[in-house]
Amino acid sequence: MSRAIPWIAAGGLAAALMACPARTPSPPPASPPIRVPSGCEKNQAGEYHHTDNPAFRYLGEDDGGTLTLTLARTREGVEAQADGGTTVSIVLNRTPDGFVGETRSTTFTTGGMACPVRFPTQAMVCDDKGLTLRTVASTSIDEDCRPAPSGPKPVWKEQRLLRAVPDAGVPDAGTPTP
Repeated sequence: MSRAIPWIAAGGLAAALMACPARTPSPPPASPPIRVPSGCEKNQAGEYHHTDNPAFRYLGEDDGGTLTLTLARTREGVEAQADGGTTVSIVLNRTPDGFVGETRSTTFTTGGMACPVRFPTQAMVCDDKGLTLRTVASTSIDEDCRPAPSGPKPVWKEQRLLRAVPDAGVPDAGTPTP
């Protein structure tokens, strides 16, 4: 009889467990909605040029979540080429906090060391004519490529990029402000 008690107890436990209602898993939390300026939800792929210096052209690639604008600097009579070996790109993501990201570039210290830099950037306007971006236009770095402990504070500036390639023969106005 002592052998039957463990089997009876085990059978009773199994029956009790099978009778318990199964828990329904709770649905995963909903992702917050993406909030971007009107028009920015559309595909922004294509060619752009800077309004202040049309010699600076951008090629935009858009996968629906991220827009990447790569800068190609051109001069009269010269085909578009990478920006002098220092790639400049603007990467913007559609997020609940807006169409935000950064401008990525390379700058040089006073000693000549190449430093990768990233400037916060956001799209303010997306329309049929182009994009208006707000970005930090400049910042100070030290000889170790870190933000300088002193110096001017970062300055925000709006930049306008127009769709399409500008007319041929646009003069080069120097270094762009990203």
